[in-house]
Amino acid sequence: MTESYVTLKEAAKLEGLAYKGMTSRISRDPQNYVTKAQPREIGAKAEVLVAVSSLSAKAQRAWRAAQKADGRDAIIDSKTTEVRPWYVDVDFNHYIEQHKRAYYEAVELANMVQRFIDYSGDEPRATVALRMATDLGISPQSLYRHQKNLTEAAAWALKLEQEDGQNRDYFKALALCRKPREKDTFPSLTDEQKAIIENIWFDRHFAENLGTVELLYEKFEDIARERSWEQHPSIKTVSRYVKHIMDKPGAGSAHYLAANGLREWKNKKQVKCKRDTHSLEVMEYVVADAHTFDVWVQYTTPNGKVKAIRPVLVAWLDVRSRRILEMILCEHSKTQIVKESFVKMVYEAGCVPLEAHMDNGKDFANHETLGQDRSVRAMDDSLMDAEEKGFYLSMGVKRWSRSLPFQPWDKPIERAFNTFCLRFSRKFQSYTGTLTASRTASKRKKDIAGMLERGELLTMDEFMEVLQAFVAEWYNVHNHRGLKDAGEQYITPIGVWENEPHIQRPAPPREYAAMLLMKPAQAKVTSQGITKFKTLYTADELAHYVDQKVGIRWDTGDVRKLYVYDKEGRKVCEAYSAELMQFGERVSESALGELHKRKNRQLSEVRAILDEYQTPPELRLDPSRTEAVGKLDLTIGHVPRQKVIALPTDKEGRSEIISKKKKSGAGDEFLNAKAGAALERLKAMNG
Repeated sequence: MTESYVTLKEAAKLEGLAYKGMTSRISRDPQNYVTKAQPREIGAKAEVLVAVSSLSAKAQRAWRAAQKADGRDAIIDSKTTEVRPWYVDVDFNHYIEQHKRAYYEAVELANMVQRFIDYSGDEPRATVALRMATDLGISPQSLYRHQKNLTEAAAWALKLEQEDGQNRDYFKALALCRKPREKDTFPSLTDEQKAIIENIWFDRHFAENLGTVELLYEKFEDIARERSWEQHPSIKTVSRYVKHIMDKPGAGSAHYLAANGLREWKNKKQVKCKRDTHSLEVMEYVVADAHTFDVWVQYTTPNGKVKAIRPVLVAWLDVRSRRILEMILCEHSKTQIVKESFVKMVYEAGCVPLEAHMDNGKDFANHETLGQDRSVRAMDDSLMDAEEKGFYLSMGVKRWSRSLPFQPWDKPIERAFNTFCLRFSRKFQSYTGTLTASRTASKRKKDIAGMLERGELLTMDEFMEVLQAFVAEWYNVHNHRGLKDAGEQYITPIGVWENEPHIQRPAPPREYAAMLLMKPAQAKVTSQGITKFKTLYTADELAHYVDQKVGIRWDTGDVRKLYVYDKEGRKVCEAYSAELMQFGERVSESALGELHKRKNRQLSEVRAILDEYQTPPELRLDPSRTEAVGKLDLTIGHVPRQKVIALPTDKEGRSEIISKKKKSGAGDEFLNAKAGAALERLKAMNG
C-alpha cells in the first residue's frame, strides 16, 4: 500500500501542535517517524515530509476525515451544474401526496441502480447492465441514464447537506421520477390580461357589490376593445383563472378584505391569540358589557306610559371563573346604571377587582368613570386626585382598560351573551331573532303590539326573575367549554368561584361607595348660594366659600339636595333648594324672619372666626388672663389723651392724696349746713 506523506506544517496542525513543537518532537524521537525530503521547484532547501502512519491515531483520524471531505468536494464539483434540477426545489411532502405510487416505485428502482453502481465483481459491467436492464424491463441505455441521474442527485444532496446539515437522500428516488407537469399555466392568457383580471376581481367596489365572473368578463371585454386586442380568451378560461387565483394561499382572505372592509376582516379572518386565564385569580380581572335581548317585554315609563321594549342587560363577568356577577335590566344603558352594577358586583364578591376591562361605549368609558377624556385610550397614571381619577379607580381598581371599537373578541362576556341568545332568549314567545346584519335570516316576525295589548308580554320584573333563575340554575352550574379548554380542575363557573383562590382586595365603606354613585360636578358659590338645574341651593356653611369653586354631588333620583365638598374632598354641607324671596307686600313674615336669622347666624360665625384670629398669643396660651392685657396695636396714628393715670407708689405721694381728700370732705359739710337753713325758711313761709 502506498504511503501517504504530509508536510511538517500539516502534521503539526493534525497533531494540534505548533510548528516548532512538531520539529522538536521529531528531533527527540527520530526512530518513530518516517520522513523524506522533497526537492522544491525553486531550488531552495528540500521540504521535509512526514508519513501519515508515523503520526498519532488522533492525527491519522483527522487526516482521513479531511481526505473524505476533499473527495466529497471533488464529487460535488464534477457532478453538479449551475442549472438546478427540478427535484431540488420541489415540495417533497406535496409531491408524495400527489404521486405516491410513482415515488415508491422510484425508490425500488433507485436501490437496483445503486447495486449496479456498487458492483465490483469479475463479470463485465456490460453483461451485468444487460441482465439488470432485462430484469427491470428497460433498455441498458435507460439503466446508464438512471445511473447518471442517481449520481447527480447524490452530488446535489451532498452539496445541500454541506450548506444546512440536512440529509436529502430522497433526491435519488426523485431523480428517477418523471418531472411533474406544470398545471394552471394558462398559455392563452398574457401577463397583461392576467393582471387586468386580477385588478377587476380584487377591486374594492367590485368586490363589495359581490361581483360575479360574468360581470368581470363584461368589463374585461370592454378593456379588450379599448386596447384593440386581436384576440382574447373565452369566459371559461377567465373563470378557470379566477378559480386558480382564489385557490392560492391568501387570495381568499384578500378578497374578503376588499369585499367586507377592515372591521369584518379582523373579526372573521384575522388570526388572534388565546389568553391564559388559568394564571388569574378569581376577581383579579373582570369584564363588563351591555347586551340587548332579542325578547320584547312590557315596560312602564316614569310618566306611567306602558310600552314594549327589548331590555338591555348590564353585567360584569369574572374572567377566571366565567361567572356573571351582577346584572341590571334597563331600557337604555347609562353611566349611572354601569356604576350601580359595579358597586353591586364589588359587594356581592366582597372584594375589588385588580383590573376592570369594559366596552368602548360612552356609558362605560367617559370622563366620569375614567377620570380622563375618552379620546385618550390608555390610562394616565399621573391623575391621582380622588375627584379626577374617575369612578373605577376611586372604588379601588388598580387598572382599567377598554376594548377597541368593533373588536369584541377580547371580552369573554360576549361569549356568555351568545349563550343567553341560544339557551335563554329563544324560550320566549316574544322572541324576534337577532338584529345582527350577518344573521338577518334568523329574524322572526311577531305581533309585538298585539301581544302588548293583550297582556301577553312579561314585565321587566318578571323577565328579571326568569333570567336570574336561568343564571343560577343553569349557567353557573353547567359545564363551561372555555374552562375545559383552559385545563381547569373545575369546569363550571360556580365550581371555580367556590374552590379557586380569590384576590384579597377589600371593598371600600358603603358610605363612600354611595357618595361615588352620585353625579359629580364643579360649581361656583355666589352670595346667594349654588345654582344648578336652574335651581338655587343654599346653606349657612356656604358663606365661607363665596366666590370659590366647590365640588358637588347629587343623587339622580332626588335633586332636592346637593352634597358640597371643598377642594380637598372634605364634606362642607348639604345644600337644599331654597325658596325664592318675593317682592313688596308679597313677602311673608316667616320667610323674612328666617332670612334675618340666617344672616345673623352667618355674621355671628364670621365674627367668631375673626375674634379667634385676632386673639393675641398670650391669651391663647393662658385664657384665664384679662382679655384687655397684651392686645397688639399694629396701626400708626395719633395717640389720644389718656383718662386713666397711674397711682404713685411712694409715701409722699400717698400722704398728699389723703390730705386732698380731707379738704374736699370739709367743703361738703359747709354746703350741707347751708342747704339745711334754706329748707327751714321755706317751711316758715308755707306755715
